[in-house]
Amino acid sequence: MASSSSSSPEISSADPVQSFSYKDATKDEVLEDLSTRFILNLPDEELTSLERLCFQVEQAHWFYEDFIREQNTKLPSLPLKKFSEMLFRACPLLNKWSDSHEQAFNNFMQYKTRVPVCGAIMLNAAMDKCVLVKGWKASSGWGFPKGKINQTEPEVNCAIREVLEETGYNLADQVDPENVLSIAIKEQKISLYIVPGVPEDFPFETKTRKEISKIQWFHLADLPTWKKNKSTPGRFYLISPFIS
Repeated sequence: MASSSSSSPEISSADPVQSFSYKDATKDEVLEDLSTRFILNLPDEELTSLERLCFQVEQAHWFYEDFIREQNTKLPSLPLKKFSEMLFRACPLLNKWSDSHEQAFNNFMQYKTRVPVCGAIMLNAAMDKCVLVKGWKASSGWGFPKGKINQTEPEVNCAIREVLEETGYNLADQVDPENVLSIAIKEQKISLYIVPGVPEDFPFETKTRKEISKIQWFHLADLPTWKKNKSTPGRFYLISPFIS
């Protein structure tokens, strides 16, 4: 079980086509463009299940919110469910499921929560600090850099890719495939590779768009565990199971 992509699209992977301007595009024109860009030209192996197609719809939604609405501010911000309903009706390959869209959407959201997640616990040389990332929204907490695995992707490769995307740091030469902690939470496997020796002066910079707002070193002693009360509830996300 895997996703087709685990984070919002980077600029390099979804550059707007220069010949098409979204500035004055209508809703129907935008949906047609997104159908072509994310659905109609998929290879056959990407069309094997509705869940796989829904991951592409989610990518289209990120692209709509992050790129298209920046060029055309008249277009409304849309929650994923409403956006997917519109794209299901507009795209020929999805239209046959449009009448059962709500059930398909609910199934997809459940499916997403079971896709394995991989990342890293990045430690300094003294192994008394770790790197955490904070989500884009103001309500987001701090967590280890991680993301959903791609189809057929080895877990260690997923961890390297996600850390590079979220922090700009390449773990490829440091990660030990055997030095990993894995837990299961509500049917979702989460695997974090322990990587010591990350330079504290490395200039972290996310490669994602509107996904990571901050990257910061934290003292391990300041992080919450199962054994002590959190002084700031909600500030950290999925930290305790890995450091308790």
